[in-house]
Amino acid sequence: MFFVISKILNYLLTPLVWIILLIVLALFQKDIRKTKRYLAIALGLCLFLSNNFLADEFMRLWEVPVVQESQLEPVYDVGIILGGGMIQKDQQTNRLIFRANTDRFLQALDLYKHGRIKKMLISGGAGHLIYRNILEASLLKSYLVKVGIPEQDILVDSLSDNTHQNAINTAKILKNGQYGSKYLLITSSSHMRRAIACYDKQGLICTPYPTNKMTGRRVYSFQHLFIPEIRSLLFYDTLIHECLGYTVYKIMGYV
Repeated sequence: MFFVISKILNYLLTPLVWIILLIVLALFQKDIRKTKRYLAIALGLCLFLSNNFLADEFMRLWEVPVVQESQLEPVYDVGIILGGGMIQKDQQTNRLIFRANTDRFLQALDLYKHGRIKKMLISGGAGHLIYRNILEASLLKSYLVKVGIPEQDILVDSLSDNTHQNAINTAKILKNGQYGSKYLLITSSSHMRRAIACYDKQGLICTPYPTNKMTGRRVYSFQHLFIPEIRSLLFYDTLIHECLGYTVYKIMGYV
């Protein structure tokens, strides 16, 4: 039930949905003043949320800074890769399709190839309300084996639907000490704050290794300051999702 409610809330709190709802409300108003008011709010919200500079600044406050490899230990026993929109399977073509968060496993693959992590643990189940049979960790493992990674170096948790379950299931695999005690937690910069708190709660001490950072250096160009871009809405979508997720997890005692 928690999983279903979280997915519904995530949809309702998408900024684009707010704008569409305001426009729909405006269209169904008999009072022309209310129509103008709702449209004005929708336009103002659209301009605010599509501003690149503001979106960058808000996201910068939340994201965990990327760690330089020089700041890491020479070698970690396990690199824990958290799922979430990395890979899917196209049923029509029977091909694997890579999505937005692929930087997570690509960074892990680079670390593995350079001997910085001995094994990879991929944690991620379906994470979807409808496609319950598409298990992300299993799909990613099959791909890694296909490109030459030894199967014995890939551990899998394909049962987790959320970050809380990622931490619980990973802890079950690692806590017996069979795979060592030095762990690198690999996930998005925007997701790391919630992820590391969940793993700390389970008593699994990990070194954070943030990936696919959304913000870069500050830019003061005219385009960045004043020209609206749809990508900024995606920044707020991610930011609201993570802030709300962390707050709910705090209330539930998951972090």
